[in-house]
Amino acid sequence: MAKSSPAKKAWRSLTWLGVIIVGLIALNTAGVLTGGGSWTPKLALDLEGGTQIILAPKLESGQSVSSDQLNEAVKIIRQRIDSAGVSEAEINTQGGQNIVVSIPGVPDDETINRIESSAKLEFRPVLVAGAPSAASVGEDVVGEDGVATPAPTPTVDPNLASTPTAVPTDGSDLNWITPALQAEYEAFDCSKIDTTNVAPAAEPLVTCEADGSTKYILGPVEVSGENVSDATNGQQTTQSGATTGEWVVNIVFDGTGTKAFADVSTRLNGLTGAQNQFAIVLDGNVISAPRTLAAITDGNAQISGDFDQDSSKALADQLKFGALPLSFTVQSQDTISATLGSSQLTGGLIAGLIGLILVVLYSLIQYRLLGLVTVASLTVAAVITYLLITILSWREGYRLSLAGVAGLIVAIGITADSFIVYFERVRDELRDGRGLESSVEAGWKRALRTILASDAVNILAAGVLFIVAVGNVKGFALTLGLTTLVDVLVVMLFTHPMLQLLARTKFFSDGHNLSGLDPRALGATYRGRAKFRPSDDLPSAKLSSASREAAKRQTIAERKASELVGSSADRSTDGKDS
Repeated sequence: MAKSSPAKKAWRSLTWLGVIIVGLIALNTAGVLTGGGSWTPKLALDLEGGTQIILAPKLESGQSVSSDQLNEAVKIIRQRIDSAGVSEAEINTQGGQNIVVSIPGVPDDETINRIESSAKLEFRPVLVAGAPSAASVGEDVVGEDGVATPAPTPTVDPNLASTPTAVPTDGSDLNWITPALQAEYEAFDCSKIDTTNVAPAAEPLVTCEADGSTKYILGPVEVSGENVSDATNGQQTTQSGATTGEWVVNIVFDGTGTKAFADVSTRLNGLTGAQNQFAIVLDGNVISAPRTLAAITDGNAQISGDFDQDSSKALADQLKFGALPLSFTVQSQDTISATLGSSQLTGGLIAGLIGLILVVLYSLIQYRLLGLVTVASLTVAAVITYLLITILSWREGYRLSLAGVAGLIVAIGITADSFIVYFERVRDELRDGRGLESSVEAGWKRALRTILASDAVNILAAGVLFIVAVGNVKGFALTLGLTTLVDVLVVMLFTHPMLQLLARTKFFSDGHNLSGLDPRALGATYRGRAKFRPSDDLPSAKLSSASREAAKRQTIAERKASELVGSSADRSTDGKDS
């Protein structure tokens, strides 16, 4: 016998579901084999413990830190950490002076840099560039006799003139180089750059390449990092679209930055030598000083340097969320234990198991063997959700907290609610006198709208929470939204197709007593137009309850129509009596 169209659609949906599950398993397997993934999700700070980092501001004598500066720093650090994934870190102030950052697990160097780096970005024109002398990098000098002696430390004569003899016309004017600045350049030690003592934006700066290979005299700041509206990392591409394998940071300027960058790049394009270079300075270090080959007028620039994927992403995140208002240093870094521990996680899992058991018992009591579809659907949803959370753990830095576990427990009720809506719609169609296959299709059309509307509200709520919340609430919102999407997927690709196939079996189509779809046990057959016809097979004891059940299902319009028919009959009777 050829399969009917609904059956073909059912098998097609189940096939797609199988492809999705196999694809998720394959993706996670690839992660495990490459060393970045795991078959268990990572746990958050409240369940696993982690590292507590105390940041102390670097303050000069007599300088103090304000609460606004601390709050702004907390906000920026939280954005930097969250940009690496939903790790549910805790960032707070301490004593009105320090910032305490608690993050799960053991942080690597990139994470520490992401947290404490000021990320003050400046674009300055290059005035002078050259290799540092042995003295300026602290190297020993080897004499003719082969004996190494410490290089003499250069000194700067304090009597040298520090004011330009002529007013510089622009940032590339060599009049910025005074005798005092030239002497400072010659004596500058590239190994002792003080990133907390950066020259004012309107003055030139003596500094070095980050690796100490080149020493510079830079003009005043032409474009500030405050004018960066967005920053992303990626691999550099050629004009033909091929990647070079070099990681770079792509930045986009706002309107002010676009105009300023266009003006300075146009000017530098006409210069030669070192003055043709534009230094990109981060926290006092030159991370790149590319030559200017053309005027850049579209506000898009690229930072290249000694980057890998992690360091380029860290820099992009720092630039995207702005520089810290203060420079910080790591005062202490300690390991902390889980604030809730495994006992609370066990308690949460037990609560979820109890809820799952109650849902299963209710389904079996209310829908008999049809409730097994609920059990199977919940199992499929659990498998997909677990795989997604595990993949997010190693791909996006997600960590499962107790709040996230609560979101998973809530998902059991959301998923079960979708099944109940669908099953009740099918039973309504059976009460209307349809066959089972027809009831499944008609009930699905009616139930799908309700399910999508309900899940859309949950996804909207989860999205709002995820955007505006921080910490554990963000993790709860993520699991709630994720499981809601899984609910839609499972209902459409598993629950409905399974009912389509079961409707073709003799056990369910004949309405066996244990099927949960016995028309005789469902009460009166509804015929519309305020008319009800009880099932002929119903015993007399059930007729009254069946009528009440049918009456409950009247719409408002049908109830009014029934009352109208009743009142017309009463008037007709009164006329005959008179």
